[in-house]
Amino acid sequence: MDVLHIIALALLQGLTEFLPISSSAHLILLPRLVDWPDQGLAFDVAVHFGTLTAVIAYFRHEVLRMLADWLGSLTGRGQTAESRLAWAVALGTLPVGLAGLAFNHSIETYLRSPMVIAATTIGFGLLLGWADVWAIHRRDEHSIGWRDVLVIGLAQALALIPGTSRSGITMTAGLMLGLTRPAAARFSFLLSIPVIVLAAGFETRQLIEAAAPVDWNSLVLGVALSGASAYLCIHFFLKLLDRIGFMPFVVYRLLLGAVLILLFA
Repeated sequence: MDVLHIIALALLQGLTEFLPISSSAHLILLPRLVDWPDQGLAFDVAVHFGTLTAVIAYFRHEVLRMLADWLGSLTGRGQTAESRLAWAVALGTLPVGLAGLAFNHSIETYLRSPMVIAATTIGFGLLLGWADVWAIHRRDEHSIGWRDVLVIGLAQALALIPGTSRSGITMTAGLMLGLTRPAAARFSFLLSIPVIVLAAGFETRQLIEAAAPVDWNSLVLGVALSGASAYLCIHFFLKLLDRIGFMPFVVYRLLLGAVLILLFA
């Protein structure tokens, strides 16, 4: 991989992982559009690790409180708002983990085509726009109950289909359940932590089994760029979300889907 290839893919991963526009779709499409070789599993692990460090660093105080209260709930100190939120994140991860184990091969084999990405980009973009305009946004993330966890967790499992966007579909589900825009975004970001850990772990296992040579300079640069860009993305997204809403991302998804149809139909 040359330096331009590394910089482009690392920044793309960092900027799209937490926006409702599908990082996997962009990482599949960019090499196809510019005829780059596949970046390989090692680089995928590196950029996922970069985005993981970014979200943990940004929410470090919340994560530490959630972890402490969650451990307290296990030792009989009772439930708190933070421990309930930690349980919601943990249980909300189960559907995507089970779906990944059951359907990953089929998804990798049959659903990574540009036309599938175009359909999911447009369809779930329209659903996000509907939820942003018509849903009643009154609740914060600490009000999430077990029914909400089930709905958002099942929605997250759909993100295994390229183009859906994990952050986009979980924010859509949160909005439809009455969460405010910032609350839907914050819960989606917290929910990403175990999902990225699972994804990076799965890719690491494949990498170990492949026993391929590793370009450590490329990996370090990928981690740094994806982590820094993801941190800035989270910060500015949360700052601007109440002001701009989700409609700019809906419009972007519709345009991207249209371009894909023109290029690949």
